[in-house]
Amino acid sequence: MNDSHPAFAEASNLFDLDEATPIDWPCSRPAVLIAHERKALRDRFSEAGPTSLPDQEILELILFRAMPRKDVKPLAKELLEAFGDFNRVVTAPIDRLRQYTGLTKAVALEFKIIEAAAHRLARSKIMRRPVLSSWDALLDYCHTAMSHGETEKFRVLFLDPKNVLIADEEQAKGTVDHVPVYPREVAKRSLELNASAIILVHNHPSGDPTPSRSDISMTHQIQRACDALGLTLHDHLIIGKSKELSFRSEGLI
Repeated sequence: MNDSHPAFAEASNLFDLDEATPIDWPCSRPAVLIAHERKALRDRFSEAGPTSLPDQEILELILFRAMPRKDVKPLAKELLEAFGDFNRVVTAPIDRLRQYTGLTKAVALEFKIIEAAAHRLARSKIMRRPVLSSWDALLDYCHTAMSHGETEKFRVLFLDPKNVLIADEEQAKGTVDHVPVYPREVAKRSLELNASAIILVHNHPSGDPTPSRSDISMTHQIQRACDALGLTLHDHLIIGKSKELSFRSEGLI
């Protein structure tokens, strides 16, 4: 055959790879590989414990339960990139979680169950116990319950004459940088519970626990209300992302 024949030259152009447009074919990882990775991850968790795994792998373990036949790696990575860390994923509002493709109602429910369990475990370490002698446990509880919220929340811890925690109540919800608090309502609730002392707690979604002028003013108003009723205001804690601020330690009350 003569390679210089015009018909052959035209046909050879069909196979010119330099000018060919690459095509991205849809593909997914083999189910056998996914199953193997899941088993290996579970084994590592069992043998080395949760502290040995990064946030993404802990998140994958949770997603396994709600998405037993799907590759959860892409979703776990996307959620962490969107929310920042494991705690913020688990505590995110359901309506925000459902915005992500593949995150079903079952997955959101799994997260909320884990969040509720974490709160109960932390709360059990301080309820019906002298709070002032369990201060580290109290701080752990406050961080678990409040440090990852996207809006400000204000809660009051009510104590009996022995400083045992008798009630923990969320009093108000606000926006990303403000929460309305009414000193009269705090004092009224203290009387209803027959409390002798209180601790105020609220979070700063920004992560910075530095008090604002309104935080300081509100605290002083509540302190005056407590003084008038013979109640003790032990402290006001502002919970940031990784640290907290104590009004008592800072000399603000």
